[in-house]
Amino acid sequence: MNNTIFNAEQALYLYLIQLSKYHPRADQWLASLPIWLSAIKDKRRYAHAPSYAATIDRLPDVTAMQIELRDKVEVMLDWELADFKKTHNLLANLKPWRKGPFYLSSGSTDRSIHIDTEWRSDFKWERVRKHLDLYKKRILDVGGGSGYHGFRMLGDGAKSVIVIDPSCLFYHQFMAIKHFMGVSLPIHYIPVPLEELPRDAELFDVVFSMGVLYHRTSPFEHLDQLKGQLNQGGTLVLETLIVDGDEQTVLVPESRYAQMNNVYFLPSIAALTKWLVKVGFKDVRCVDVDVTSTDEQRATGWMDYHSLVDFLDPNDDNKTLEGYPRPKRAVMLATK
Repeated sequence: MNNTIFNAEQALYLYLIQLSKYHPRADQWLASLPIWLSAIKDKRRYAHAPSYAATIDRLPDVTAMQIELRDKVEVMLDWELADFKKTHNLLANLKPWRKGPFYLSSGSTDRSIHIDTEWRSDFKWERVRKHLDLYKKRILDVGGGSGYHGFRMLGDGAKSVIVIDPSCLFYHQFMAIKHFMGVSLPIHYIPVPLEELPRDAELFDVVFSMGVLYHRTSPFEHLDQLKGQLNQGGTLVLETLIVDGDEQTVLVPESRYAQMNNVYFLPSIAALTKWLVKVGFKDVRCVDVDVTSTDEQRATGWMDYHSLVDFLDPNDDNKTLEGYPRPKRAVMLATK
């Protein structure tokens, strides 16, 4: 049995203690951290929490020979065949894997694991990264899933990354990858939604919110909370579903959108720009628009449920099953 989760949480405590020396508002995070970390282990709230934690505990201790984060998320391992097989079986217990891909590689193709996730999150990152300078930046990744983009942020020079997401499964998927990378890597995970963080902390140089806004019943509340986490002059990176139209155009699905029942607002780029300005951001600009393809989101052996192709009109793939426009995403940058 390893101590991956304990060691990762200890590293998070030490990071926040160090941060609080220069940014006293980090003390508020430290005060709440025991509650946040105990809640994700509570089987009354998360029935699978004990089995997920047991999966992480059973991962074999294998030394990372090399870590690649710049062009992909890959750990080079020199492991025995038995450890490879054990790891493959244990990681399969953490399905579905939605954001990635992740590679646990070796010199032998029969001892390499490619976690082929539902989303090719590397596609999105390549669209986003070219517009950013993350060197030596302290970053918060809101709704960061299993941490894929957070690892890539480190690869692009970030000083440190905190990923937040309330998903028990994503938390343990992150811990599985972190297990093979080692806890010294300056990326940490807090299993909470943005709403639970102390407001107006002003701790971060860059805050990411990708694929979150349309799940919020109050978009202005979400944008204001994101702004509160940023230093003055900090950058917001907002990626969200949008529709075509003018500054008055906002789609509010009647029930589901692309079979998702928790999609509330899809604004046009012009409307979203007005929202960001109204909340108090400046230098608002759209840097990328992309129609989601079935190459980027699809079912795989690591996520074998329905995916994008099943959510589109079979007679017109420019529309969702509900008759709305096919998913289109924009990346917005704004300055506090």
